[in-house]
Amino acid sequence: MKNLNDLLQELGISKVKLAKYLGVSRQMIYNYLELESLNKWPKEKKILLFKLLNIEDGSDESIGNIKITAEYLEDIESRLNQNIKTNDSSDTYFDLKDLNKEEQILVNDLISLIKEKFTEEKNKDTYYEFLYLYHVLQSVDNVPEIKYMFAYLSKTTGFTDPMEFKFDETAQFILESIVFTAMNLYNNGGAQKSKLVASHERFVKEIENNKEEVLSRTQQLNTVKIQALRELGYSEINPENAQEVFNKMGEIQSRKVVMGNKKVTE
Repeated sequence: MKNLNDLLQELGISKVKLAKYLGVSRQMIYNYLELESLNKWPKEKKILLFKLLNIEDGSDESIGNIKITAEYLEDIESRLNQNIKTNDSSDTYFDLKDLNKEEQILVNDLISLIKEKFTEEKNKDTYYEFLYLYHVLQSVDNVPEIKYMFAYLSKTTGFTDPMEFKFDETAQFILESIVFTAMNLYNNGGAQKSKLVASHERFVKEIENNKEEVLSRTQQLNTVKIQALRELGYSEINPENAQEVFNKMGEIQSRKVVMGNKKVTE
């Protein structure tokens, strides 16, 4: 495997390019290159690598005997670029023309990683890992702490400098300090399930209360909508009457507020 790493370096093939050529994430390339031999690579990826390097097998001897010439470099670059172009335009197509280059690279890396997890590394947890991530991403605009948690995890896993603050520095600093303390308790046996039952019950209760509040507001809005349609003589909301219905809903809610204040005064 050392000969392969040396060869890739001599050829100037970056981990990013090799990842795109093989259709995997950069992290997976690092994982592949840390294996004892190419025999431990997935068969499909191993064949692609042999094709790229124009070799029949991936033995250390075979790779170590490769003579790098201008013609060989040209052939490698041609095969590399052709496969990257094919990968970028075939499996899954997303229109990324409105994104800058850095954003496009990130989106493609995310897509590649997710696809890779669902194919090569799929296990019973994979679906729920990404389902929960999808739920969290949907809420990131309303819950700023999600961004801070992402940054915290990026730092603890070594991808980001611990003193880098891309969001609200004070808020990030506070959350990171609190979570670090909590994780120390969790990892060092300072937190036991038996001692946290009451805390988890409060956690569950708070979530249930929030759901009830949302449901209550939804039911109230639905009641107001029905009343507005009835007063206006409509059976449903459509593009033609939507604004009129919404205005009537606002009027009904205002009437209820006034009536409520009147009762309080009396």
